[in-house]
Amino acid sequence: MRLLFFMGCILLSLGMNAQNSYPQDYFQNPLEVPLILSGTFGELRSNHFHSGMDIKTQQQTGLKVLATAEGYVSRIKIAHFGYGKALYIQHPNGYTSVYAHLSEFSPKIEAYIKKKQYAKESYEIEVFPQEDDLVVSQGEVIAYSGNSGSSGGPHLHFEIRNAQQHPINPMEFGIDIKDTYPPIVKNILVYPTGENAHVNKSAKRQQLRLIPKGNGLYETESFKAHGKIGFGISTIDRLNYAANQNGVYKISSFLNGSPVFEANFSEFSFAESRYINRFIDYEYYKTKRNRVQKLFLEPNNPLSILTQLHHNGYVSIQDSLDYTYTIKVEDFKGNVSTVRIPIENDEISVEEIIPNTIEKTDYLGRANEAVAFDEGKFDIYIPKHALYDDVYLNVTTDGESITVGNDAIPLHKNMTIGFDVSKYSEDDKKKLYIARMSDWGTPYYSDTYKKRNRFTTRTRTFGTYKLMSDSTPPRITPVNFREGKWMSNYRYLKFKIADDKTGISSYRATINGEFILMEYDYKTDMLVYDFNDEAVTHSTENKLKIIVVDNVGNSTTFEGTFFRKK
Repeated sequence: MRLLFFMGCILLSLGMNAQNSYPQDYFQNPLEVPLILSGTFGELRSNHFHSGMDIKTQQQTGLKVLATAEGYVSRIKIAHFGYGKALYIQHPNGYTSVYAHLSEFSPKIEAYIKKKQYAKESYEIEVFPQEDDLVVSQGEVIAYSGNSGSSGGPHLHFEIRNAQQHPINPMEFGIDIKDTYPPIVKNILVYPTGENAHVNKSAKRQQLRLIPKGNGLYETESFKAHGKIGFGISTIDRLNYAANQNGVYKISSFLNGSPVFEANFSEFSFAESRYINRFIDYEYYKTKRNRVQKLFLEPNNPLSILTQLHHNGYVSIQDSLDYTYTIKVEDFKGNVSTVRIPIENDEISVEEIIPNTIEKTDYLGRANEAVAFDEGKFDIYIPKHALYDDVYLNVTTDGESITVGNDAIPLHKNMTIGFDVSKYSEDDKKKLYIARMSDWGTPYYSDTYKKRNRFTTRTRTFGTYKLMSDSTPPRITPVNFREGKWMSNYRYLKFKIADDKTGISSYRATINGEFILMEYDYKTDMLVYDFNDEAVTHSTENKLKIIVVDNVGNSTTFEGTFFRKK
């Protein structure tokens, strides 16, 4: 009988993906190789939902990237971090396609952006070409795949955005990815939430024992509960031809067959993406390195992906009946995994419930109002809506450092930490910076703003911050250069630059006093000039000069001479 009910819940909830008005067969594949993904749309990432699909490029760079439809290049952005080299194409139907982590652009686009970079004398640049500047046709080679920016390996990040610049799952447009496997459920958590609520006589979060039944079916152990409770799930999807742990398309839940909750990863806005830290159990992730998605809506969570909520996704266990809570997880191809969770009502006295104790301190951070704390040489300001919940913070100071809370508490907005530096000389202040200290004691430069006797840093990470000094200049190391070398047969001039404490802030290179554009890859410390730029009229004998500056102003200058045929 229980099995029949279980299967009935599945059949009741199964169905095709919701119909939509997205144009089909308008966008073609952006690569000439078979589309195999390492990342899917809506996938859970650090501080954001993944806004596109990551397409594998066979572990290499330099594959041809094709315009997925006709249009014009509406934006080009080149940065050391983030998307690296990125290209945006505006299409006549109102959508924009995005191609990121590129190695280089097609010749006409490369020539256009190089001219802009030389005019600005900067590698990092963002431009918005006019409609007639860079027209492209469907299938035209617009760039070559790469590993630029914050990419963890060679791939193409591909997006489709609507007129509001909201990213949309590219699969909605008919871009086909083979997927015949149901999602995998890794963990189920349950959260007693209401007054006097409990799960197995505890007011604390509980993990349920998960029992795989095969063919995408799961059960958990039965448990006893009473009052208002919510659930969380850790789940991934695997596609064909790849072992990557990808995101799912939809999560729905039901109580005794009635809908309770739905999250649909079809579209979102960048403005709401950081609310992922409210959607997941952030503390569980920081301590267990496992992202659990909460199937209930808490205050200060405006996520538009939550499309169906009954009682904000919570369930109330009150009467003497038994309950069955069911979670359905779907991928875009309609493969489904289902979890059946049996619940028994168990009303007990408050004295029998193991409480979820909260350690109170003198520092209460509030979610819906700004708070400030003054600790002698230090001050802290946490703006309104930086916290999701009211939370007690541990604040301690030790000499030149201050500890504020811990990194298992999420911050949605930057807090400001101030340091009194009035005791230092002006020369010493020039070398001082604020560092975030890791759990193992390693300092990491935190953007430091200096104003007379007060230094501040703005950060979205709780933890320990310390005043440090950096008087060591950056290093410049030749890779294929040596003094007096003939370089007629070389296309590239290569150096490595590095700074161990505060990191590279800026660099500038010239040949014979004229600016040259050198590309910097922070992942490899490589600084490269392409002689094909022909931006400088070289003589046979050429004077090279490179200046590198770190984040407190220490600088290193490299000078040398090389020879090259005219």
